[in-house]
Amino acid sequence: MIVIRPICSQDLDALMRIAEASGHGFTSLPLNRELLERKIRRSEASFSTEVAGPHDEGYLMVMEDTETGEVVGTSAIEAAVGLVDAFYHYRVGTEVYHSEKLGVRNEVETLTMCHDYTGAAELCTLFLDKNYRHSGNGRLLSKHRFLFLAQHPHRFGERVIAEMRGVCDEHGQSPFYDWLQKHFFSIDFPYADYLSGMGEKSFMAELMPRNPIYTCLLSPEAQEVISRVHPNTRPALKLLEAEGLRYRGYVDIFDAGPTVECQLTDIVSVRNSQLYTVQIGEPVIDRVQAIAANTKLVDYRAANLEVGLDDGETAVWLSEAQAQALKVEAGEPLRLLIS
Repeated sequence: MIVIRPICSQDLDALMRIAEASGHGFTSLPLNRELLERKIRRSEASFSTEVAGPHDEGYLMVMEDTETGEVVGTSAIEAAVGLVDAFYHYRVGTEVYHSEKLGVRNEVETLTMCHDYTGAAELCTLFLDKNYRHSGNGRLLSKHRFLFLAQHPHRFGERVIAEMRGVCDEHGQSPFYDWLQKHFFSIDFPYADYLSGMGEKSFMAELMPRNPIYTCLLSPEAQEVISRVHPNTRPALKLLEAEGLRYRGYVDIFDAGPTVECQLTDIVSVRNSQLYTVQIGEPVIDRVQAIAANTKLVDYRAANLEVGLDDGETAVWLSEAQAQALKVEAGEPLRLLIS
């Protein structure tokens, strides 16, 4: 069975493999064993701590194939970004230059560095092994987070965002970053991206352009990729757009990939997921396909299952194996998102 669970210290080697496989532009998993170990400890603390509201918690979860014990994917939610480390974006805007006397009017697109998403929850660290990109595994790995948000909304910022990976080539070179490197940074994109993932972000404030950037002054190649996603990221963007997340004019400061956003309570799967009471057995009732997630924290589990619903649709019937995989017993609540 394929199950989502919180990451634990025994998953460090698997997380290292995922960090290596994820490639350039996957800032949230830099290839550094010490940092990944710290991420795991931070996630364990986040799951085990009672909170009154969101702060610097990070909930990192893994997808496990229980038949082999292999960890094959990750996904995560940051509770509230930018409260401890600066969280930078470019805000895409427009400046208008107009002379009524000359009959001239020009609109010029600008990029202005900002911290506008401070305090927002972030969907991040989504990666699935290529051998498991089938049977709805990618959908489960992404959408289970909405059930977690629905169950624990007080742990997260009211606005939810997701940064989409921007355009870069197989060597990790970004057309947008090439312009920044030439004029401001003097370090290549993979290294800048690595430093950002390591939490070393002071260089951004020190070296980034302090004034708005007129995009018409960028190279044609850099202009072309502003707010565009990496080809491998298009399926993830399509899924998030179906949930109601939209691009609102903010892009990444390195590769200019778009950031999409939505209020937590407006996310489609948050609204549509519902709580049911667990029953264990095999009654003769209608069966449905659903993403199921328990309501726990340290023992959080989620899976894509075929389950039974009673006529009143207040109880969900699971097999013994399903109940064990989800760590629930009869009479306990279970949150479902029915396909």
